[in-house]
Amino acid sequence: MEKIRITSVRNAHGVKVKRCCASCQHKCVEADGTRVCALKMMVVEQKFKCKQWQMSDGMKNAGKGGGVVRLKGTTEIIIH
Repeated sequence: MEKIRITSVRNAHGVKVKRCCASCQHKCVEADGTRVCALKMMVVEQKFKCKQWQMSDGMKNAGKGGGVVRLKGTTEIIIH
């Protein structure tokens, strides 16, 4: 079994990002969880890596700050 070496890069905010399908701009995840490369039009694994890898917008913004966490359906929190 061949061992895949995943390299990392840092985004503009200093956050380390692994160069693999999971952090790629071209990844599409189907409703059933199947990961598809939109560039190659093929089903790929999470750790798949290719020469056309581009950092996703989410990974570019990681560490930027100013993010908001919103809880769905929570209207009131009571602490006793």
